[in-house]
Amino acid sequence: MTIGFDGQVAIVTGAGGGLGRAHALALAARGAKVVVNDLGGARDGSGGSATAAGAVVAEIEAAGGEAMANAASVTDAAAVEAMVAEVMARWGRIDILVNNAGILRDKSFAKMELADFRLVMDVHLMGAVHCTKAVWDIMRAQNYGRIVMTTSSSGLFGNFGQANYGAAKMALVGLMQTLAIEGAKNDIRVNALAPTAHTRMTEDLQGLPLEALGPELVTPGLLHLVSRDAPTRAILAAGAGGFERAYVTLTQGDFAVGPDAPEQVAARFDAISDRENEIVPEMGAAQGMIELTKAQKHHGA
Repeated sequence: MTIGFDGQVAIVTGAGGGLGRAHALALAARGAKVVVNDLGGARDGSGGSATAAGAVVAEIEAAGGEAMANAASVTDAAAVEAMVAEVMARWGRIDILVNNAGILRDKSFAKMELADFRLVMDVHLMGAVHCTKAVWDIMRAQNYGRIVMTTSSSGLFGNFGQANYGAAKMALVGLMQTLAIEGAKNDIRVNALAPTAHTRMTEDLQGLPLEALGPELVTPGLLHLVSRDAPTRAILAAGAGGFERAYVTLTQGDFAVGPDAPEQVAARFDAISDRENEIVPEMGAAQGMIELTKAQKHHGA
């Protein structure tokens, strides 16, 4: 089945280069009208220019597509709302939001300034919140929406020197999980994409075959996550043409009460960690239900 986006409108943040550009070009090539949002700043978030967004719009238009440029910072909620209002005035709907904008300010935690921590959180996490909040009621009224958060293996599994980036990227997974639940009744499907790609964000990494990590090799996964038949609450990893699923799981665990409960937890930690029969919870309440079931069993209820 061919994935197409005729008649749909997509906003892609951070689309002036790298992954965002690849996403925007592919969406436009398959029929979407695309808002190319990019502040045009440096990798660390400094500066700004509409040139990058405009260049991608020119590429889309040269290929016969329709697009508009926007240079709002995703950290500026009012500017994001103004962008969304402009899109609605021009095209009358918003079907897809790809939260891709991001910056890096890598340092070990011991050397990291709190200002650098806050700014990375502000761009990645609050930027996604601002954009999602601005389109949420529109998508609810349409009874249709597709939203992707750009997470990272640095958030899912950790990476030295990226405490700020990793914290923001894992926070986006939590945001995705909850919004997917809340958006279900209005067919708003929310997913997360964890890319590995050669962009300016990864140009300093050592040991990666960067020539095999083109951003365009990640985009097929993005297109599925924003399609009409998209899943919801999926964490899709993608890079170099490879695609994997990541899961947040919960073991069945064990039970410990009494004065020596801490010692019981220590002694049974391997059993608590046993992954046999682990689950992917439907929602956070599943943890409490598992724990109450163990307690009831212990007390013979």
